[in-house]
Amino acid sequence: MIQRPTPKKRNEFNNFCPITTRWMDNDAYLHVNNVAYYSFFDTAVNEYLIQGGVLDIRRSTVTGLVAHSECSYFSPVAFPEAIQVGLRVARLGKSSVTYELGVFRDDAESASAQGRFVHVYVDRQTSRPVVIPDDMRSLLERLIIDRDGTC
Repeated sequence: MIQRPTPKKRNEFNNFCPITTRWMDNDAYLHVNNVAYYSFFDTAVNEYLIQGGVLDIRRSTVTGLVAHSECSYFSPVAFPEAIQVGLRVARLGKSSVTYELGVFRDDAESASAQGRFVHVYVDRQTSRPVVIPDDMRSLLERLIIDRDGTC
């Protein structure tokens, strides 16, 4: 049996991406549908890379492809709410990175949802794995967590 994770705390992340939920994010149960959380994760990761100057979505020769993603849900989020997606790096390999993300409502200390997101970096033309470029690696290293789970 898989053990259910406990919600991560806000102080376990050192980078946050603010996102406003949209009307279309809600489902028939009046909370954000599970598929939207993956969009939040993708937005937070790519926003960090773009703002850090290491990703140009139209011109970069190296791009990240999602190899794995997962999400655990703890409490509902709904439209209209402003959320913050915490971002940290759990593992930085030669050509891949494992991100951990937490979705936080307003000023909540515990995540409403959290997940993992693995990017494999590839050459845009060939889709073959490549070594993560030095400037990107340097930016990602700022998000690496310690063994005790802190940034």
